[in-house]
Amino acid sequence: MQVYALFGPSGTGKSSSALKVAKEREIDAIIDDGILIYEGHKVAGYSAKYEKTKIRAVKRAIFLFPEHAEEVKGILSKLPIKRLLVLGTSTRMIRRIVEALELPDVVEFIPIESIKPQKEIEAARYIRETMGQHTIPIPRVEVEKDLFKRIVDSAWQMFSTKKAGLGDTTVVQPSFSGGHIQIHEQVLRKLVQQTCLRHSVVAKVNKVLYGFESLPTLQITLTLQANLGEKLRPQLVELQHQLQQDLEYFLFIAPASIDIYVSGIKING
Repeated sequence: MQVYALFGPSGTGKSSSALKVAKEREIDAIIDDGILIYEGHKVAGYSAKYEKTKIRAVKRAIFLFPEHAEEVKGILSKLPIKRLLVLGTSTRMIRRIVEALELPDVVEFIPIESIKPQKEIEAARYIRETMGQHTIPIPRVEVEKDLFKRIVDSAWQMFSTKKAGLGDTTVVQPSFSGGHIQIHEQVLRKLVQQTCLRHSVVAKVNKVLYGFESLPTLQITLTLQANLGEKLRPQLVELQHQLQQDLEYFLFIAPASIDIYVSGIKING
């Protein structure tokens, strides 16, 4: 068995990137936060994301509980796994997991920064820190089984035409993740308006739409004012950068995208 490792600080999107790494390197199994995933399904272990405290979550993730480690080792010995991907916050953590599960030495350490753009990492951290959401690289049906919802799961399968398949992920909110950061929509709109109106090219802010369902996004519709023949694109790019800086500085929001739509242009003079 060849062992690969994907590492990076908490909340940088390792779990959501694990499937991409696995596909590129033809990896058929993943160990992430205490669970063993084989061909897209959880086959052993218990997710650290369901622990009640951070201390227990860390112990679970590094297989410090003997019965937990023995269960996963037993399944590992029975499956025809050729390549295994281990996720961790550091190379030290990964080595502790490898030691606990008696795995072969890691053949490649992959830092999250090498496969994920910095902006996406910042956006993933925003989701973790403000919403407490964590991703598990298995279908939701598998997570529901972990939460003892087999009856609900069975009913869902009976009446739904959608089937969970390889490559799905599930977002969960652990009990130890803490509270939420709430930002009133009027505060967000006001900040966006003020930033836009500081630019002489903006005559009016017509609409501000935002989304926080997965990665934070922002859509703005503007009416511009300009001189005849004036180039507007460089000024709009500058406005995008200023919006990004203001949202990060004042509200700790790192939008994954800022889309500007122009509904009209007033020609000066």
